[in-house]
Amino acid sequence: MSVCWILIVLLAFFSGGWVLWSLSVAGFLFWLAVLSFFRIPRRDFPDKDAGVVFAPADGKVVDIAEVEEQEYFGGVCTKVSIFMSPANVHVNRYPVSGKVMYCKYHPGRFLVAWHEKSSHLNEHNTVVVRTDAGVDVLVRQIAGAVARRIVSYAREGSEVDAMSELGFIKFGSRVDLFFPVGTLICVKMNEKVKGGISRLAVLTEGVQKGM
Repeated sequence: MSVCWILIVLLAFFSGGWVLWSLSVAGFLFWLAVLSFFRIPRRDFPDKDAGVVFAPADGKVVDIAEVEEQEYFGGVCTKVSIFMSPANVHVNRYPVSGKVMYCKYHPGRFLVAWHEKSSHLNEHNTVVVRTDAGVDVLVRQIAGAVARRIVSYAREGSEVDAMSELGFIKFGSRVDLFFPVGTLICVKMNEKVKGGISRLAVLTEGVQKGM
């Protein structure tokens, strides 16, 4: 792809055609934007502390609430939602270490990511990791109005490490996390977080164990 754009730019330069030149520049800028979107920067991750839940993605916290989660927990949970703008890094990471207990892809609609019902109406992928302490943490990758391709590397029964790559939402938009009620939430509304670095929550003693 890069070779093609270089050839077009060279052709436009030597031909002197302003239309072709403008198209080639626009195409080159689009190519740079795509490269930026799919970037996976190197990061120095913090030590893995038992009970700490790290942010699974870069973005902004747009919702913290107690909600009904029927797909896996079948009851009231604490939810934290992270919205990813097109400028954010879109790789998703496991928020905790443990065993993948559940993984399921759901086709659906493509409402804007901040819509209240996008968590269950939009195309999404649900992954549940059970920590060594026996607490389940649910991660839901959600497509948006522009994001229409969810990639997940999760496999049921596999052992995973916190901060390792969970998947990707191409041109994507939102990740929801669900915790047992009683989990200590460490972020606030509109706070910006970084995947694998920011502490999102702490699984305190006494929270509901895995189902």
